[in-house]
Amino acid sequence: MKRLLAALLLGSLGMAPAQSAATLAKVDAADMSIAAARTKKYPGSALKVEQTLRAGSNYRRYVVSYQSDGLKIYGLLTVPNGTAPKGGWPAIVFNHGYIPPGVYRTTEKYVAYQDALARNGFITLKSDYRGHGSSQGEALGAYYTPGYTTDVLNALGSLRQDQRVNAERIGMWGHSMGGFITLRSMVIDRRIKVGVIWAGVVGDYNQMMTQWHNRAPSSIPRRVLNLRKQAVAQYGTPQANPGFWNSLSANHFLKDLGGPLQLHIGTADAEVPVAFHTALSGQVKAAGKSVQSYVYPGDDHNLSRNLYVALNRSVAFFKERL
Repeated sequence: MKRLLAALLLGSLGMAPAQSAATLAKVDAADMSIAAARTKKYPGSALKVEQTLRAGSNYRRYVVSYQSDGLKIYGLLTVPNGTAPKGGWPAIVFNHGYIPPGVYRTTEKYVAYQDALARNGFITLKSDYRGHGSSQGEALGAYYTPGYTTDVLNALGSLRQDQRVNAERIGMWGHSMGGFITLRSMVIDRRIKVGVIWAGVVGDYNQMMTQWHNRAPSSIPRRVLNLRKQAVAQYGTPQANPGFWNSLSANHFLKDLGGPLQLHIGTADAEVPVAFHTALSGQVKAAGKSVQSYVYPGDDHNLSRNLYVALNRSVAFFKERL
């Protein structure tokens, strides 16, 4: 009975079953600083094929695993058919948005999105962040702990050492929470050549705390919901302690972007304020960097009305710049 209760508890926290309560992470918002992230290494590992899936129209699909912070992280890898171009295929790290970690599955959601990139000659890798699906680790969200960004940067490291990939031609795509991770990753590692963000959580911390009024999904555990309260209790609000919070925010390091951004959002997005998109677009321009901005009147968080328009624009952007 004790083992059953423990398993249920760990499942509610989004932890892989093999872990114990002793592995619960000690959380400090200061670990989110861009400076701290830049001191770490993100080598990833060789991509290990765990399962071969049904092939796409002109590409192969695999469930793979790689290493991140000593954790085994799973992901969905696509590889184009045919002979790779000289130097290897261009690649895209694909960063998904929030899905309840306990119900997340590698091969579900974002199928059309990843397929659009895979069909156009890119290797793609969608990471199952820690605590998602079969990935080890504790799912603590992206905004107050660095784990998900670390997993994505190790996915990037894994692609860079893969002989099928041109390590000089790697970009990132992110949706919603994945947009937050994409922006962070690009200012941490300037070698990322290009980024595309859909409906991204791309406000700075002051915006996130004062302008983001949507109700948190009921699937988010209390421990995760409390991370913001803990951070504010320890460091104060962004208004009271802007230096600290700015040190965590990718928005204050945009001069370090290694390549251009393309941003998409719908005006009827009920999950993420359009103000995040608008502010970031202006901030990127002010930093002297290149940005394309697309705002879709009346469209939702998933750009359902303009899905293929946005996908075609994203593919064209990657093709032109990778």
